[in-house]
Amino acid sequence: MMLPLPSPSSTYAVSSGSQTKSVCRFNQQGGLEFPAGRRKMKSLTTENHLRHMESLATLPSGARKIPQLNAMILGEAMASEENDLVYPSEEFSLQAHVPRPAKYLEMYKRSVEDPAGFWSDIASEFYWEQKWGQQVYSENLDVRKGTVNIEWFKGGITNICYNCLDRNVESGNGDKVALYWEGNDPGFDGSLTYKQLLAQVCQLANYLKDVGVKKGDAVVIYLPMLMELPIAMLACARIGAVHSVVFAGFSAESLAQRIMDCKPKVVLTSNAVRRGAKVIGLKDIVDAALLESAKNGASVDICLTYENKSAMTRESTNWKERRDIWWQDVVPKYPATCDVEWVDAEDPLFLLYTSGSTGKPKGVLHTTGGYMVYTGTTFKYAFDYKPSDVYWCTADCGWITGHSYVTYGPLLNGATCLAPTYPAAGRCWEIVDKYKVTIFYTAPTLVRSLMRAGDEYVTRYSRKSLRVLGSVGEPINPSAWRWFFNVVGESRCPISDTWWQTETGGFMITPLPGAWPQKPGSATYPFFGVQPVIVDEKGNEIEGECSGYLCIKHSWPSAFRTLYGDHERYETTYFKPFPGYYFTGDGCSRDNDGYYWLTGRVDDVINVSGHRIGTAEVESALVSHPQCAEAAVVGVEHEVKGQGIYVFVTLVEGVPCTEELRKSLIQTVRSQIGAFAAPDKIHWAPGLPKTRSGKIMRRILRKIASRQLGELGDTSTLADPSVVDQLIALADV
Repeated sequence: MMLPLPSPSSTYAVSSGSQTKSVCRFNQQGGLEFPAGRRKMKSLTTENHLRHMESLATLPSGARKIPQLNAMILGEAMASEENDLVYPSEEFSLQAHVPRPAKYLEMYKRSVEDPAGFWSDIASEFYWEQKWGQQVYSENLDVRKGTVNIEWFKGGITNICYNCLDRNVESGNGDKVALYWEGNDPGFDGSLTYKQLLAQVCQLANYLKDVGVKKGDAVVIYLPMLMELPIAMLACARIGAVHSVVFAGFSAESLAQRIMDCKPKVVLTSNAVRRGAKVIGLKDIVDAALLESAKNGASVDICLTYENKSAMTRESTNWKERRDIWWQDVVPKYPATCDVEWVDAEDPLFLLYTSGSTGKPKGVLHTTGGYMVYTGTTFKYAFDYKPSDVYWCTADCGWITGHSYVTYGPLLNGATCLAPTYPAAGRCWEIVDKYKVTIFYTAPTLVRSLMRAGDEYVTRYSRKSLRVLGSVGEPINPSAWRWFFNVVGESRCPISDTWWQTETGGFMITPLPGAWPQKPGSATYPFFGVQPVIVDEKGNEIEGECSGYLCIKHSWPSAFRTLYGDHERYETTYFKPFPGYYFTGDGCSRDNDGYYWLTGRVDDVINVSGHRIGTAEVESALVSHPQCAEAAVVGVEHEVKGQGIYVFVTLVEGVPCTEELRKSLIQTVRSQIGAFAAPDKIHWAPGLPKTRSGKIMRRILRKIASRQLGELGDTSTLADPSVVDQLIALADV
């Protein structure tokens, strides 16, 4: 475990803008000494607390030497340099759940030395119809010792919907607003209290039971960000059905793949959605997907369709009698109470499909008890959540963030959540002021988009309600972090720069806002119970300041349990690369203060605006085009999206490179996967750099795509080295 302990007796400037105000120093015990009137940090002591603080000769990628830190206090100074160190204010820390590093160390130490006791105490804060057995958890992450297996709270009987809704109503919070909803157009909004949300969830749950959905059955949800989306998730959880939310931007083909894999009893959708001025016919996409899945033996008898009147009328909606049912015609007729289906902690809660390094999406399976305990706990601590907070996460429930930190995590804490539908960037701060949002959680992509639009679109609004900011989906670059901190948060709001994955279920490495200083761009330290390690290519753990592959040793409650229907792929993808560890697929650096810096994917997955897109999926779509002979996809840095999709395309012999063909190839990807996977650049390639065995050298393609032509390395092993020169010559065609 690493601590933010710079060298004793080192002196640091405390700056405010360009002016140095005073000087502080770290004493021999590691406490931060301020001049008179300034706060002192308590000394940090724990066993082996210098384990990762040795300086190494080689600088890690993403972390930088910090010869002189600019130590700042929230609300007193602006972040301005690469080596800023941002401390929480005394006022913020005193009210935080974890007010100082010593408290974190105490809790973290127990969480890794006594995980059973630590997580049992936290789990006891939730409602259990029956407590788990004597063994709190069991795990095997080492493929050499047998089948990989993770279980938490097995034998414990609970229901996550009950904990999200009934428990809040019964505790007297039934009239508290659970969800605010802001529509595509200003003035089109709504809200639901916990009591109202529970009633609507029960009505849908009763309908699903009535049409034959039972515990363990799958239900596919293809809905936009209407309040009916979290309602549908909670209704499934209430009756023990396994929901699979598919982002309502995926194509019919991608939706069909997921339907064929999980074979749902029912599909829930909407007839259409408005995104800006554009109307997207979701029902037409579902119709095409259901037709395709039926051809492959996966027929669905019921398609429950919500009429989104603001986007499309009933009369304009294509309809198949008997199969298609209007939501508003049937669901409101059912009783507003519904018995809870009590489930085992290890019973499935949801499936969420994510891209992989092969063309077939992976069905990540999360179970109930551990996921409930972990997401509820991470939400509370990472955002320093208070009952008076109004929380806004800009994510769609089609992604894991929308599951864990739009629906389950906040409602488990009795939070008031805001769920707008694709608001234009210019409306963000208008919405913040309208609802007095205190916690704002978004993706670096949106931050960079707002940053490009100019400060005036932010500063014209008050934003005085904001207390904590958050970042999710990809590493946030330091310049965007500083703009987010300085302009949006006015240098007074800490930023919870969270690192986690669909597979982890919840935050793994994240700041705790009041506990320790932050460095722009660093995810800082692990959450309770999480034991990250950085390993080299041989799987050896690296100590101190270093760079390598990020792995996790030992399990945590919300770890995914398998890939649906393919446990072998689960083991091969995540546990065989480094036996004994969960391999995240991410590169990571650790600096000499022990802060973690995520450096991006190391496998064949591109992170575009927080959406993980498998290169094989895009390549498969491209080569389905009759004029594309071969394609290779790599990720490149993108000013707004974080990573962009860069495609090398070899055409069928005799086919000319034209702008029309370029557009046709892009449209093929859009139609087969979705608009979010559309290539940013198509690079015509007469050939691809391959080894004599036929393997494409993607390392070389990445260098060409990013124009790092001086770093191509050895090309002598290629079957035809001249291909590289041809690709360079065609780079800007």
